[in-house]
Amino acid sequence: MRWTPDRLSKLRGRRLAATVAIALVAATAVGFGVHALLRTVTTPAPACTLGSGDTALLLSTDQAEDAATIAAVAKRLALPDHAVTVALATALQESKLHNYPFGDRDSLGLFQQRPSQGWGQPVQLLTPAYAAEAFYRHLTRVNGWESMPVATAAQAVQRSADGSAYAQWEEEARALARALTGEIHGGLACRYPTPKQARGKALRALADQELGPGVLDRTTGTVAEDWTVAEWLVGHAYAYGLVNVTVRGERWTNDGDWQKDDGVAGPPSYRLAITRP
Repeated sequence: MRWTPDRLSKLRGRRLAATVAIALVAATAVGFGVHALLRTVTTPAPACTLGSGDTALLLSTDQAEDAATIAAVAKRLALPDHAVTVALATALQESKLHNYPFGDRDSLGLFQQRPSQGWGQPVQLLTPAYAAEAFYRHLTRVNGWESMPVATAAQAVQRSADGSAYAQWEEEARALARALTGEIHGGLACRYPTPKQARGKALRALADQELGPGVLDRTTGTVAEDWTVAEWLVGHAYAYGLVNVTVRGERWTNDGDWQKDDGVAGPPSYRLAITRP
């Protein structure tokens, strides 16, 4: 669906209803609306977790998908991991990692970018990979961004009314970035029932766009590269019907866990659900 200015105007007119809905989501701790930590053994399905135990963070499947996309685009652009942390902290503050088709004035998308300020057309900014690349394009124009504190770099791009707000998400953003760039292994896991359908062709097309052409057919890569692809697959698994992902001796399945598996020592691979009525 194309988000025309008229449609966006109507959506902004419903902002009160959307605010109530967002508050309900935050109240159930599905999103990052507050600095909520998982303190239960059982993860509601479908959902994704980062880490384990009392310090685990709970994400909805769309938050995990958007976070994985933000990290993947940075790796495709050969940017350092600090860029991923800055981008994730920004998206957590601006949208809580939800791809909203509305916002303040004409802001929309993960980063609440404004078409009127030259960020792109609405339909582009509602495409997570495009929005992430637009953010990185502006970030890399900031002199010295590589050594800036996360909140300072984010504010240099966003020019928000309250630039200090990005700092509150630095811990979560750094943890997500470490998992999604392969710095730590098996950090992100998702849990959901076995899907009824799979979207293999769409998954491969999206991987080509976000990670780079032919990435799912690659037979060699560094450890970090392989884990970046594997966690991207896990982040998109619910939307595209994956039931397992394997990489370098470890296997994730849709019951939510990463386990050692010495029989799968190679690069990332995945299995789709068997389509059924």
